[in-house]
This record gives sequence, structure tokens and C-alpha cells, in this order.
Amino acid sequence: MTLAAFRCSMFRLCRSRIRVSATLWLCLVSGAASAAQPHETQAEADVAGRPPPAEGALDLAPCDLIGSRGYGRVAVECGRLQVPENPDDPSGRTLELFVARVRALSPDARADPLTIINGGPGASSVSLYVDLEGAFRDVLRRRDIVLVDQRGTGRSNPLDCAALEAASQEYAPDRIRAATRECLAGLAADPRFYTTSIAVQDLDRVRRALGYATWNLYGVSYGTRVAQHYLRRYPDAVRTLTIDGVVPPEYALGPDIALNAQATLDDLFRRCGMDAACADVFPGIAQRFSDLGRALKDGPVSLDLPDPVTGRSQPFELTYEHLAVAVRLLSYAPETAALVPVMIQEAAERGNYVPIAAQAMRIEEELTGSISFGMHNSVVCAEDVPFYQGLDALWPTLDATYLGADQVRALQTICSVWPKGPVDADLRTPLSTDKPVLLLSGEHDPITPPAYAEQARTDMRNSRHLIAPGQGHGVIGRGCISALLGDFVETADLGSLDAACVDRLGDAPFFLDLLGPAP
Repeated sequence: MTLAAFRCSMFRLCRSRIRVSATLWLCLVSGAASAAQPHETQAEADVAGRPPPAEGALDLAPCDLIGSRGYGRVAVECGRLQVPENPDDPSGRTLELFVARVRALSPDARADPLTIINGGPGASSVSLYVDLEGAFRDVLRRRDIVLVDQRGTGRSNPLDCAALEAASQEYAPDRIRAATRECLAGLAADPRFYTTSIAVQDLDRVRRALGYATWNLYGVSYGTRVAQHYLRRYPDAVRTLTIDGVVPPEYALGPDIALNAQATLDDLFRRCGMDAACADVFPGIAQRFSDLGRALKDGPVSLDLPDPVTGRSQPFELTYEHLAVAVRLLSYAPETAALVPVMIQEAAERGNYVPIAAQAMRIEEELTGSISFGMHNSVVCAEDVPFYQGLDALWPTLDATYLGADQVRALQTICSVWPKGPVDADLRTPLSTDKPVLLLSGEHDPITPPAYAEQARTDMRNSRHLIAPGQGHGVIGRGCISALLGDFVETADLGSLDAACVDRLGDAPFFLDLLGPAP
């Protein structure tokens, strides 16, 4: 984050009062880049306006993809593949998968492309590529890149839930159940058929429709679950696998989120205490955070904040949930994690709550709408929540974290209403493979720590795990890692990767005041 961007974010106000949406509170695993729902260009609209293709037919036509913030343009080929919503009922309702192909820069392209699988669950793979285009440039030199919005996300029949996104963070079971039922009533889809087990079938339909014998997979966050299961189901179709921010197949995501987030925050405070300048400016920062949290739990802070455009003051009520969500999402990347101490200090010592409010608002603006909440629920309610174990003993520990246990309780409430879809019997079985697998982790990842990748690779007999020092969740765009991805996909040889450059990554310097780090 540049200094200019930080200053802007400190004072960006978009409405008089916000509630951080349920998407921010409940979403399990976001991707390497959080992308709002994509803008459809005229060329894409032309593709969408064609008569539905016959099942199995995939004709691509030139189109432009625009980045999630309305800037950035990538010239690609777009098309839609019609698939049955229920694979066991091919004569029933269908949906269209949005597919884009970025042609290799070389006229002598390799025969096996790379496909990218985003996280969430519920985020758009197409938007992830456009927002992080540069991270895949080395692969694009010699290979096509194929983008598929997973069913229920992006442009592939998105299962959006405005009612749930409007829900308050405060855990209110009756309200959550009502919003869940409202969401289900508004879906023009059967949410049972939007699970990982069906999504991997879609991916392979796309591969076959485009005529590729094999391809290379990159998955991030929840996308690592999809990528691992695809390799399990279609081993002959995979040449290499790269998974970034790894979710072991056997892990039921949810209860560990608050524990991992707390461990990352504790480590951030520890690192501040070991940094002479940070420790001098922010003494006892962990205790200040605790005191600030207790004060906000006692009641919100009413603020009058100036609109940066009109200059008029607007009322704003800052709650504990704003603080918790801001800290959680800021900890995903080193540059934003570096803001946490000064943000806490400004509020706890100086009574300046603007930095917390502005960060919460910025995060809401960037992430609200980025997840198709219906698809998120279809995955989580079938693949994660039914497998929670030992919660009775875990509740006190979860309640003691800064995120608390309400996230897990809310997911259980949603899933008590949400219909369960098909899950392959071996979805949660550790992946056993001889295929070359590159695993990537950030040292300070607050949601999928490096230990997850180590667990996942137990039966990956041809694997290598790179841990990026100082980094957070999703590291493909960090330093030399994108170049290493290019080398790995080109050679499929893990032993030849010169990863010494990864060690040059590190923590971002802490902001010592609102102007930035020390020179």
C-alpha cells in the first residue's frame, strides 16, 4: 500500500453508517486478491447474448475483461459452456460456465495450458487473473491460460444472497435463519449442486471442450481444495499442480479460523515488541488492543467524520466488530498488517477512531459483493460444517480469541437451513500422488498457516514447499514467486527451482505514525 493510498483510505467515507457485511464476518477463506463482482464488458455481453450453446460445445470469441475495480483490461477469448446443473440428470436444468482463454505470447505455445482456481469459497477466478495478471506473465510466455468461473461464482450463474450480505455481524440466530431462507427463496438454482465434487467435473468438461490433453493447475486458498480434488479425480489430465495458501483436504474449515487469526495477531504484537522502534512508539500494544476491545464491546463510539469530497460531517458508530474485521483482513498482507499497531494506538491513547473506521469501510467496499454467498454456503454446509468435532470443549477457547466463536455459530445456523449437496466419499481424504506439486505458504498467513501445507503434502511424493518470509495469505504475486511458478510450469522439475530469492522477502516495516514507517 502506498502512502497516498493509505492517506486516502484513512478518510474515505461512503455512507453515514455501515454494518460490516456477513460476507466479511463469515467467509472462510478468501483468495490471493479480493475482487468485487466483475464488470461485464460489451464484448462479454455479446457472448452472453448468443443463443445457449449445445451441451459440450464451447466456441470462443474475442472479448475484453475489465478488472474488479473498473480498471485494467485484458484481451482474451470468451465463451460459455452449457452444463447440466445436476450431472445425474442431463435432461434437467442447465447452467452456463463462463470460460476465458488468454493466448500465449509465443507463437510456439506449449500444448498444456495453466488454469487458475480462486478461493472464497465463492470468488471469481476470472477476476483474480485480471487483478493479478502480472503474476502469471511468465507462464503466459509459452502457455495459454484458461479461466473458468466456478459454477455459482462470477459470471457462471452466481448464487448471490443480498439478504445475507445485509445481515449484521452481531450473532442473531433468528435473523440469520430468516436471511438464509430469504436467500434460498430468491435463487434461480438448486444450491445442492454447487459443491466441489461437481465443480471438478465442470473443469474437466472445459478441458475436453477446448481439446487439451493435459493442463497445469494453480489454486489459491479454497481453490487448493478444488485443485487437489481435481487431481485426485483426473490424474491423467494434470501435468503440474501449484497450491498457494493450502487447505488440507481433511480439514473442516471454520473452528480454526479464529485460532489462526489470534496466533497471527499475537505474533504481530511479538514482532512489534522485538522491533526497537515499534516497541518504543507502541509499548504494551497487546494490552492496549485488549483494553480497546473491551471498551468497544461495552458500547459503540459515535463519530462525526468529514466526507472527503463535500467536507460535510457524517455520523458513524464504530463497533467492536469493525475493529475485529479490520484487524483480521489487514493481517492478510504484510503492508496492511504494518498498520495495525498505529491504528490501535491512535484509538486507545488518542481517542482517534478514524483509522479503524476508515479501514473497516475500505474493507467493506472492497469485499462486499466479492463472494457469491450462496455458492459459499453450498460448499461450507456440505463439506465443512457437518464435520466439526469437539466444539463443546472448544467454545471457551474460541470465545477467548478476538474473533470469538460467533462465526462458527453463525455458520452452523446457516447450515441448519441450507440444503446439503453431493460430496464425493474421498473428498476429505489426503491426496496421494506422484505428480509434481509446488506448495506455497506465507509465514504469517492468518488463515492457512504453513503447517497446513506440511500436513497436505504428507502423501505427495514429488512435492516442494516454499514458505515466503514475512508474507500473508496468497503469495503468488510476491517477489520472485511468480517467476518461480513460470519456471516450475515450464520444466515440471521441482529440484531445478532456484528458490533462494524467496528468502529475500520479509516483514514490512511497521507504521510508526499515520504518515508511514520510519525512513
